[in-house]
Amino acid sequence: MSKPVSGWRREVYEVVFETEKRAGRIFDFALLVLIAVSGIAVSVESVPGIDETTSDILVALEYGLTFLFTVEYVLRAVCVERPRRYVLSVFGIIDLLAVLPTYLMFFIPAAGSLSVVRVLRLLRIFRLFRLRHYVREGDALLRAMKASRYRITVFVVTVVIVVAILGAVIYVVEGPEHGYDSIPSSMYWAVVTLTTVGYGDISPQTPLGQAIAAVVMLLGYGIIAVPTGIVTAQIVQGERPHLGVPLVSRRCPSCAAEEPRLDSKFCRQCGAALAKGAE
Repeated sequence: MSKPVSGWRREVYEVVFETEKRAGRIFDFALLVLIAVSGIAVSVESVPGIDETTSDILVALEYGLTFLFTVEYVLRAVCVERPRRYVLSVFGIIDLLAVLPTYLMFFIPAAGSLSVVRVLRLLRIFRLFRLRHYVREGDALLRAMKASRYRITVFVVTVVIVVAILGAVIYVVEGPEHGYDSIPSSMYWAVVTLTTVGYGDISPQTPLGQAIAAVVMLLGYGIIAVPTGIVTAQIVQGERPHLGVPLVSRRCPSCAAEEPRLDSKFCRQCGAALAKGAE
């Protein structure tokens, strides 16, 4: 967010957005405490059998906290040079979602439970305690996932196709008499089995159906590992330049050992001469 040049907006900005000054740290710490209290209050309020007096106190607390969060949101929006940029930012949207549920309660009573979304604002703890290395690692993970999005999309589409085929096959093999009364319900079984969750509400009864289920379970372990491997490989790919390791390596023509440094003239394993630029 762009910082105002001068005036009261600059002073407000330094308190609500920055932690360099004591006032900013106190503000952020108090905000985190209020967010935690709000989350606990919403959770306790949903407990069945709670007495009316406690419920009234929790409701009053919720309204009071919502008022404070609304004031804070308005201050954040007006103290920056570009309010639109803050409103449309990730934290701006989270801040807005933190106050909307209480106002929606006037139209949809059950919407009050959504106030628990405020716990997302606890992400500010990284800024408050200057845990920037955690933020950097989070950014690295997001970059890896973004770079892997096409591979993951292909993987998800493939899984959907596999689930559709397995659902149709088990529907034909088992049939309605064993609980597989439609292809969608059979696809639900395929998802549950493929992900190795195994609720057990639908299970094959015939030997052929059980054999198919066994294959699907074993296949599930392999499928679970695929997206993890894709993202991990992308993370390693992204980290290698930062570690001073080039993305291209060479192999020794004598012992086939991999030599990651392109400026090496001899193999570390056997001492044989390396061809410059050879793969």
